[in-house]
Amino acid sequence: MGMNATPAAERVHIGIFGKRNAGKSSLINAMTGQELAIVSDIAGTTTDPVSKAMELLPLGPVVMIDTPGLDDEGELGTQRVRKAMQVMNKCDLAVVVIDASEGQTEVHTALLARLKAKQIPYVIAMNQCDRLDTVPSDTEDTKYVSAATGAGIFALKETIAHLVPSSDTGKRIVADLLQPNDFIVLVIPIDSAAPKGRLILPQQQTIRDILDAGATAIACRDTELAATLHKLGQPPRLVITDSQAFRSVSKDTPADIPLTSFSILFARYKGRLEQAVRGVMALEQLQDGDTVLISEGCTHHRQCDDIGTVKLPRWIQEYTGKNICFAYTSGGSFPDDLTPYQLIVHCGGCMLNEREMKYRLARAEDDGIPMTNYGILISYINGILQRAVQPLGLKIE
Repeated sequence: MGMNATPAAERVHIGIFGKRNAGKSSLINAMTGQELAIVSDIAGTTTDPVSKAMELLPLGPVVMIDTPGLDDEGELGTQRVRKAMQVMNKCDLAVVVIDASEGQTEVHTALLARLKAKQIPYVIAMNQCDRLDTVPSDTEDTKYVSAATGAGIFALKETIAHLVPSSDTGKRIVADLLQPNDFIVLVIPIDSAAPKGRLILPQQQTIRDILDAGATAIACRDTELAATLHKLGQPPRLVITDSQAFRSVSKDTPADIPLTSFSILFARYKGRLEQAVRGVMALEQLQDGDTVLISEGCTHHRQCDDIGTVKLPRWIQEYTGKNICFAYTSGGSFPDDLTPYQLIVHCGGCMLNEREMKYRLARAEDDGIPMTNYGILISYINGILQRAVQPLGLKIE
């Protein structure tokens, strides 16, 4: 990575979809003017999604994801098609490549329906139009191109550039809930898992967001919370705690003071809070022998080690009274197949960008597996979930 390289997380992700031999790889090369994707005459050369970071003018830094053909056959082919479909959850936009001489088929119709359902903007590239006797006119969402001759490639790139959703979502961690001059108390337990001499990223980001709102952040340990609230003289607008201290913090925070946690704020900021709240209800359905996946977004020498691998499994066992199996992933790894799990409990995802977090949530939804996060699960087990999501305007049925 050079000093001026854009991190992959910040680049626009473009998925290239189509049947085998539609010329997806050739089209990528034509758009970027460089031989990057594998091109051959054998159908189905691209067997796994291939991501390439590149500059795509007039758009700038992008990641192009070349996917396996949607008509791939056999058992392996089915797995490849599934991987191609999973890529969709990572895309900001899609290019659907169709062999112009074949035209749109049922495979394409199904693909377009899925893109619409996931609200992913797309453009159809009718490729190999140099083989047609007469080339139809472009429409708003269909462009006739030829990777071989370069015809229509410029127009296609212009369309892609205009499809990109604007990146400023205006989303805030907590600032939208605050007024200038509000007091916010942050409860940060300093235990063996806390990094020596510093705060972890979500704590830093939350403090920064509070300051940006013109409000005042007051940080204390869980052991000093009662004394801090007493000394303040006026109730704070909000208390935000590390999830693991939820139980004691809830006891020490008077009922009229709103309370939530860092990981619940991050579930709202980076993911889908409602999905995570629905997901936690699956605890009630767990049976002996069910498997719960505990997934952590970072690998920092398993700093959340004791919470992810020790405390959460213990609390889940105690709450359900069932004999539960646990599986663990950390960092960039997330299982291809989520169907073996009856519940997924994810960390707040502070080290994952929003796209990756949403990708994981969408994957769980696609596979019909309930997914929740650390903070929501811990507050639910302690009977304070309603209290913890109330400040975010959520009412639990």
